[in-house]
Amino acid sequence: MDVLSEVLQAVKLDGAVFFHGEFSAPWCMREPDADTMASYLSADSKHVIIFHLLTEGRGHARLEGETRLLSLVAGDLVIFPHGEAHLMGNGPPVPPVDSAAQLQQVLAEGHMLTRYGGGGEMTKLICGYLTCERHLSQVFLAGLPPIVKLHIRDEPSGRWLEDSLRYSVGQAEAAGPGGKAVIAKLSEVLFVEALRRYVSQLPPAQSGWLAGVRDPEVGKALACLHRDPARPWTIAMLADEVGLSRSVLAERFRHYLSDTPIGYLTRWRLQLAAQLFASTSKSVAEVAGEVGYESEPSFNRAFKRAFGLPPARFRSHSRGTGKTAVCGGKKAT
Repeated sequence: MDVLSEVLQAVKLDGAVFFHGEFSAPWCMREPDADTMASYLSADSKHVIIFHLLTEGRGHARLEGETRLLSLVAGDLVIFPHGEAHLMGNGPPVPPVDSAAQLQQVLAEGHMLTRYGGGGEMTKLICGYLTCERHLSQVFLAGLPPIVKLHIRDEPSGRWLEDSLRYSVGQAEAAGPGGKAVIAKLSEVLFVEALRRYVSQLPPAQSGWLAGVRDPEVGKALACLHRDPARPWTIAMLADEVGLSRSVLAERFRHYLSDTPIGYLTRWRLQLAAQLFASTSKSVAEVAGEVGYESEPSFNRAFKRAFGLPPARFRSHSRGTGKTAVCGGKKAT
């Protein structure tokens, strides 16, 4: 039972490449934040994850407003899971070029190749993004730092992904129907492979959701809850599924997730409900039943405690703004 696969299926990942760049030193490029990206992509209800794959040369990355540079070499994949604005570059400092202009041009004209710079050392990048469901994605994104860097050329799967993505991007404008769909799927696979590697490299003492996924018993418990969240789970039922005592399972859950199994399930059910309110016309009673609540009044109370709004107002607000509150918050944003 693969809980990461269960969650990634629920969050509806959708990937794309917005340009591939050939930059000569010195150069510097500013990437806008996720909300700005979402507005360009007409995806205001989605969260945007930004990634860059360095295919040739070298460079660096840093978050906007910070001075620490993250060095990059060919084969490095750098991901901004929370979508902060950031800068990429190489060589002596130069004023950054805002990539928003390139993104708008790509969307308007479909031309993916971008070239600029000072004429020195060449760096080649594939720049892309993934959109995902804003609520549910926070389950795994919350355990990631602002920047994730992984070198993907050290294993055959990573080399295959890089070669396939490079080829598909290079052929996209001439490939005809289906070319961009191939790139989208490769982008999604690249991100999933990055998550798998990140989880495998976590220190043994690490806590958090992603570390819990790696733990055999906690990962199995999480998979049970995510596979069938509407089931009337008890700690005893879950412990039987996992093969642990109730006390040991509860202790392991607290270690990794700072929560009880039933507390975690409650939060996930309410996140699922929020996603249904934002994306469907199902009634409150239908949503309550679908996420495991037999009583509509008890569901209403739990939902308002989590999101600060009753379900009907939450639905109206989320559809009016394209954004909704995160479970546990006290107001919609």
